[in-house]
Amino acid sequence: MLAIVDEYTRECLALDVDRQLKSDDVLERLAWLMATRSVPEYIRSDNGPEFTAKVVRGWLKRVGVKTLFIEPGSPWENGYVESFNGKLRDELLNGELLYTLKEAKVLIERWRRHYNTIRPHSSLDNRPPAPETITAEPPSATLRTALEPLEISQW
Repeated sequence: MLAIVDEYTRECLALDVDRQLKSDDVLERLAWLMATRSVPEYIRSDNGPEFTAKVVRGWLKRVGVKTLFIEPGSPWENGYVESFNGKLRDELLNGELLYTLKEAKVLIERWRRHYNTIRPHSSLDNRPPAPETITAEPPSATLRTALEPLEISQW
């Protein structure tokens, strides 16, 4: 599983699930995020082979992103992702039996959306990091005052 969390907003930007994730998968997700969001100043990650691969480090350097690798065996250096992983485990994975990869992908993505848009976060004053916005219909072109009667016609 590849979890990408914005340290500032606490939003889970991606949560990719597969039987095995390689450096190409990481590059594809990072490229998509940078194209749709923006290029971050740095990326903090563990020392997994998918992040330490020469191709990933070279690509990040070319796009101007600094890398911050946590020390092996020091999960507290990546506290936001570790906290996120704990919540994912407690709130979803410990209570589900996932029989297929497709089922896992669907349920985990559903949980990620709930986490970002509905679930309150204590570090954000009990608000979600990326609440859904509901917009009202734009007002009609003609406005009435409260004293004007409505015109009703019958067919």
